[in-house]
Amino acid sequence: MEKNSTKIGVLLVNLGTPDSPNTPDVRKYLREFLMDKRVVDVPFALRWALVNLIIAPFRAPKSAKIYKEVWTEKGSPLKVYGYEIKKLLQEALGENFVVELGMRYQSPSIQSGLENLRNKGYARIIVIPLFPQYASASTGSVQDKVMEIVKNWQIIPEISFVQSFFDHPLFIEAFAANGNKYLSKEKFDHVIFSYHGLPERQIRKADHTKTCLVDAKKDKSIAGNPNCCAVSHDGNRGCYRANCFATSRLLAEKLGLEEKDYTVCFQSRLGNDPWIKPYTDLVIKDLVKQGKKKIIAFSPSFVSDCLETTIEIGEEYKEIFEEAGGEHWQFVESLNDSALWIDTLVDLVQCYSQRIPRMEERILSEKIS
Repeated sequence: MEKNSTKIGVLLVNLGTPDSPNTPDVRKYLREFLMDKRVVDVPFALRWALVNLIIAPFRAPKSAKIYKEVWTEKGSPLKVYGYEIKKLLQEALGENFVVELGMRYQSPSIQSGLENLRNKGYARIIVIPLFPQYASASTGSVQDKVMEIVKNWQIIPEISFVQSFFDHPLFIEAFAANGNKYLSKEKFDHVIFSYHGLPERQIRKADHTKTCLVDAKKDKSIAGNPNCCAVSHDGNRGCYRANCFATSRLLAEKLGLEEKDYTVCFQSRLGNDPWIKPYTDLVIKDLVKQGKKKIIAFSPSFVSDCLETTIEIGEEYKEIFEEAGGEHWQFVESLNDSALWIDTLVDLVQCYSQRIPRMEERILSEKIS
């Protein structure tokens, strides 16, 4: 087939979701997800035993019950919003682009999305992992999978990966707009920015510049090193934890918050190994002890509502907060299909299609000019 030199393919990729909230489908999803060497980064034999003999058999029934709570008539919110933003982005971009959706785990697969673009003959593909902050277990895994697929193609197209977009002004504006719907009506005692957690070992494994390792010598816990992620620089551009703190600083600035007004924390930890700190559930209890009775919580690592937002932050953390003596817990929904989120994606596609530099370089060049 003759290569299409005018249109550019765009592949949106999110984490994934079970095909149904039933236990067999949830177990299938967990096995694929947790067998990813970038997610559970231990030797294959140990990973296989943990996932197939312990985690998937025992966790699947519990997870299935939770999935049933968030499931809608149209299906999983993650997939429903995925298809919706695919449609809206296609409408916004017009005929010079074609947009496909893929999930890193389960369906629609990354392979099906790439094959659709391949069959239409597109010589350029822009891949947008829908994870604002870079992590090996999310964005890195998507990049890994895409390259695994296309390496076997006879003709490999030009592929551009959006590495991260946590500092994109429209992304920050979109989350701030969601929060201001509540902040404009009521005064809260404190703001929480809660992000999905990662094992500390994954942060250190990614630290090729030795930024974290050198600073952490006095305290083996990254959380005990408050200056590690306090400033964004080239050395920690690929550090997930640093990305999260940078996101929070930008959001706080947009919302008019001072440093004392908010806390950055991390959720969803599993197992006995230390995960990046501070932990959200413990932060909540400490804030209540400090007299913070009204808290509003953002989760800027998720662009679509899912178990980790609707259930974990919206319900489980609310229960922890109220049991500790808190009075009003307000969860800020994710971007989902908001107009500003679509505008963010449009700008990312246009910038990458024109090979415009990453966001901070664009801002610097604009200031110079």
